[in-house]
Amino acid sequence: MSLFSARPERSATRPDRESVWDYPRPPRLEPVTARLSVVLRGETIAATTLGYGLLETSHPPNYCFPLDDVAPGVLERTAGGSFCEFKGSAHYYSVRGGWRSEPDAAWGYDTPRAPYAALARHVAFYAGRMDACFVDGERVIPQPGGFYGGWITSAVAGPFKGGPGSRGW
Repeated sequence: MSLFSARPERSATRPDRESVWDYPRPPRLEPVTARLSVVLRGETIAATTLGYGLLETSHPPNYCFPLDDVAPGVLERTAGGSFCEFKGSAHYYSVRGGWRSEPDAAWGYDTPRAPYAALARHVAFYAGRMDACFVDGERVIPQPGGFYGGWITSAVAGPFKGGPGSRGW
């Protein structure tokens, strides 16, 4: 199987679902009032109704939590980082819940580029590295692959970038 493939066929959508192929590039940042939560080692380590969603073509939403809505002592900043052509330089956190620690399992932006300035003092979690993540009580499915951090719910339709053969989308 090739690492690169042509853009896939869109999944059929219903009125209650959005196609990730309708999301823009560069990504759109929007406030999210749904209850977002993250569980690690049986502990709810983050919960908010004041989050942001990042919506980008071919990706399920990434959800960003205010740092004030993350339990104290859960995040430890690491030396890891990456660069997004739109948002700027990201830094990574190890995430602790109970005795478990997941290295580089969350990320944030100290000084994100405009129009993403609202992401300062926010953190996003890789759903696949946590025990569970929820949007309004619905358990999410992690975006395929290890690089992207999208959260798949019944409200979004793919196909989603990140799995085998999707590198060139």
